[in-house]
Amino acid sequence: MSTHYTRLVAAATAGALVLPLAGCAAVDLPGLGAQEPTTEAEPVVVGEFRGVGASSQETAMEAWIAGFRESNPDAAITYDPAGSGDGRTAFLAGTSAFGASDVALSDDEMAASGPACDGGNAIDLPVYISPITVAFNVPGVERLNMSSELVAKIFTGDVTRWNDPAIVAANPRATLPDLEITPVHRSDDSGTTENFTDYLHATAPAAWPSAPDGLWPLPGGFGADGTGGVTRTVRSTPGGITYADASATGGLGHVAIKVGEEYVPYSADAAAAVVDVSPRIENRYEHDLAFAIDRTIDKSFAYPLVLVSYLVVCSRYDDRAKGTFVKEFVSYVASAEGQQRAAAAAGSAAISPDVQAWIAEAADAIYLTQERPEEGA
Repeated sequence: MSTHYTRLVAAATAGALVLPLAGCAAVDLPGLGAQEPTTEAEPVVVGEFRGVGASSQETAMEAWIAGFRESNPDAAITYDPAGSGDGRTAFLAGTSAFGASDVALSDDEMAASGPACDGGNAIDLPVYISPITVAFNVPGVERLNMSSELVAKIFTGDVTRWNDPAIVAANPRATLPDLEITPVHRSDDSGTTENFTDYLHATAPAAWPSAPDGLWPLPGGFGADGTGGVTRTVRSTPGGITYADASATGGLGHVAIKVGEEYVPYSADAAAAVVDVSPRIENRYEHDLAFAIDRTIDKSFAYPLVLVSYLVVCSRYDDRAKGTFVKEFVSYVASAEGQQRAAAAAGSAAISPDVQAWIAEAADAIYLTQERPEEGA
């Protein structure tokens, strides 16, 4: 993948890209004589379709579904933000049209995807880039500086009060109370958890020796279900702190994380910059676009506590209605319009034009194996 150190310019100009609308047909004008009755084009996407997966995508998914249905009113689409683990499980069991996950499928999951994909395989398509914020509830405090080592020690329970000398030293101008810290983690199988623990393990391995995992790896602590669960808990708990997709943490205080020698606050552009300089995972199926995020980047333009969330779909569909929906929905989500809707609703970063083009190619390559059934069949 080509790198984009000029991401801010690319993101600002991405809105100028307009993709052709799927399903548009040429219009035959009637002659000047008697007017012939017009017939509406057959809807491209018809039916009921279900997605399951990452709660981080919930706000963006609501915007995508609403935008998609403007051109496809006969498509009834539901999304269950049950978490990344449940999303991958439902997809591999064949009970959802698509999955959504904050981590790409593992090699074992990819190898097991054949039955759900009618003899084809699963592919990961990165459609949502967002910073993960370390968000807290300390009355009167809106921002704090922390290194990844300090964040790790808070979540392991080694730092237990908000006026701990390590927090005070990094924030000499803040008025910090003698208040107990209450760390709140996800209780479900969460891609956000896996990204958060991956960041801590990569940047502060001495303080966080646990390997990255979607299930919270430490005993004890306070757990809550889903992004909404952890953020609601922290809002109602003075002294609480958690990690969550930035779109869900409005009204809470936020941590600026140490990158190199500077403290960098979260932003969509700084999160996207990390993705633009990260390599793709090698030896995957054709059209799979999984990234290996560079957590150890030390440039102040980057915010490495980031998640890349994927749509998980099949390369092949025997069910033409489902396959047509997936092709059209993926194309819409990755389009400039779809990315702008997500950014407006969730504050996410638009994927780069290169990634847009790759996903459009992947959607076009999805193979449909049977013709549309006759009406009434």
